[in-house]
Amino acid sequence: MPTDGADVPTATPNLSRAFAGVTTLFFAWGFITAMIDPLIPAARAVFSLSYTESMLTQFAFFAAYGLVSLPAAALIARLGFASGIVLALAIMLLGCLGMVGAAGLARYEAVLAALFVIAAGITVLQVAANPLAAALGDPGRSHFRLTFAQAFNSLGTVLAPSLGAMIMLRGGLFAAGAGATAGRGETLAGIARSFALLAVLVAALAVLAALGRRRLASGGGPGAPSVAPALRSRWARLGAAAIFLYVGAEVSIGSVMINYLHQPDVLGVSLERAGQLLSLYWLGAMVGRFGGSALLTRLPAAGVVRGAALMASALCLVVSLAGGPIAAAAAIAVGLCNSILFPTIFTLTLERSSAPAAATSGLLCTAIIGGAILPPLVGSVADHAGLPRAFLVPAAAYVLIAAFGFLARAGAPDAVVATPRA
Repeated sequence: MPTDGADVPTATPNLSRAFAGVTTLFFAWGFITAMIDPLIPAARAVFSLSYTESMLTQFAFFAAYGLVSLPAAALIARLGFASGIVLALAIMLLGCLGMVGAAGLARYEAVLAALFVIAAGITVLQVAANPLAAALGDPGRSHFRLTFAQAFNSLGTVLAPSLGAMIMLRGGLFAAGAGATAGRGETLAGIARSFALLAVLVAALAVLAALGRRRLASGGGPGAPSVAPALRSRWARLGAAAIFLYVGAEVSIGSVMINYLHQPDVLGVSLERAGQLLSLYWLGAMVGRFGGSALLTRLPAAGVVRGAALMASALCLVVSLAGGPIAAAAAIAVGLCNSILFPTIFTLTLERSSAPAAATSGLLCTAIIGGAILPPLVGSVADHAGLPRAFLVPAAAYVLIAAFGFLARAGAPDAVVATPRA
């Protein structure tokens, strides 16, 4: 009987079913990740936090990528894709249940700890699922497959903010005339209910993944166990820098969007309504990924990255300089530009890196720690200069991502790069 890491004879139906299963996992972690966006204003109200302090939710969540990704790559290389996915879901379930307990304790530090555990599970899941999605089929269509799978990740991010806002930002402290003590308890109960629902979702996926282990294993083994080669690969390092900037920019915008749209000089809507409008930001990413998966079969991937990043930067500048509905529309439209950046940067890097796929994937997932570093910086700018000026931080990040696109257009893979002269 073949193990998870063995080369398994595959047939097209097996690959198709395995890819469908992996795509479902992309949806799940997108849904869970986007649930943090409505959690931020809820936690800000419950614990009386500044913007900088409220961004610690993103710091706790995305710091897990920096601490867990490289060990996860070595773990996946030892266990194989299938067993690694089951383990990841078990860790995520533990974190969701921990969040329910944290809401009951009404302690912000417990909320942060639970978020870290959830993110640790998602990190293991991403290290396994991203290269698996790229590997399940014709290598020439890896950009298409990963972008298509990321589109379902975006579907999860579209649905989660509306549901989270409905549960966490309705009533309680956000109801007119609500008492402080009773309102705080009701809002905490809403947080607990949200993550209890996520626990049910993750538990169901864990059961399905355990039952489908052999099918998931049809993608083959994840490669060599060492993650060190990724640190020696020029393209792995460049890709990691681009992922760091992209995730930091995307998460920062999603994190402040609800409070930004709530501002009287922007749209002046309620926080619950702003949470629903946030779904449009993630909807742009989903639509762009479905459309972009087809676009990438016709246009050079590096050129698409370059154009999308420059457009995103321009939109962030509009947000920082304008106001009212125009600025709100520009902020939401950044989601469309984001759509193809992560999966295309990921596959461009896998193509050019001389390191094994598992090692490169581990380093790229480590770079997702950008989601922990940039949001507190954005929060600090918001506290001192206002939310519009905070969009200058992601604007600068997108310019640097465009530079990666320029390099990827002309750069050769590591394997054929000449050794530099002494």
